[in-house]
Amino acid sequence: MVSGTGSGTGRGQNGKRATGSGGAVPEPRRPRLALPREPEVFDASESLAAEEDYDGFEFVSSDLSGALAPGATFLDCALRGCVLDRAVLRGARLLDSLLTEVRGVGVELLDAELRDVEISDARLGGVQCGGARLTRVLVRGGKIDYLNLRQSRLVDVTFEGCVLVEPDFGGATLERVSFDDCELRSPDLTGATLRDVDLRGLSSFEPGRGIDRLAGAVISPGQLVELAPLLAARLGVRVLPTA
Repeated sequence: MVSGTGSGTGRGQNGKRATGSGGAVPEPRRPRLALPREPEVFDASESLAAEEDYDGFEFVSSDLSGALAPGATFLDCALRGCVLDRAVLRGARLLDSLLTEVRGVGVELLDAELRDVEISDARLGGVQCGGARLTRVLVRGGKIDYLNLRQSRLVDVTFEGCVLVEPDFGGATLERVSFDDCELRSPDLTGATLRDVDLRGLSSFEPGRGIDRLAGAVISPGQLVELAPLLAARLGVRVLPTA
């Protein structure tokens, strides 16, 4: 386990985080939501529909388990306390929307688009987001187990105060992604491409597969010391005491 203290960092000007060495890391841009003051409340007796447009809806404690809504678009929507077990949202578009205290297992969001979305205090497991596009997304609080982001693209994504257990970033592209006060357990970075990915704010980091794909990430001096044995092993370097 690699501990992250966030030491040596601070917020600078022009949306960049200062580093102890005088460099700067671009900060992810965050979503700016402006939800309707008088949203239309979703009728719990209805079912989500494929390719449907949901504009300005509020879903409150809705049980959307098993919903079949591939290609649906959610614009200016709020999902509060909803159950999403095995909901099929392949190719769906979530735009300018809020998801708070949602929970579910096996949600399918393959090839979906999330843009200007805030997800807070979610409890999710086995979410399938392979091939998805995440832009200006904030994940705050909660816990997500076995998140599949293979071949996805993450740009301006912030993970804040959450726990991520064995997320799969295989073949994904991550640009301007930060982890603040998060636990990151055994991520798979095999084949991933990283650019300006800030790991210094991690409260706990358990490296997983693809440790050699950390090029483009930013870590603290303390994290470097703790990662050194893994990096040396990957490079085939033996570290022995002097005779």
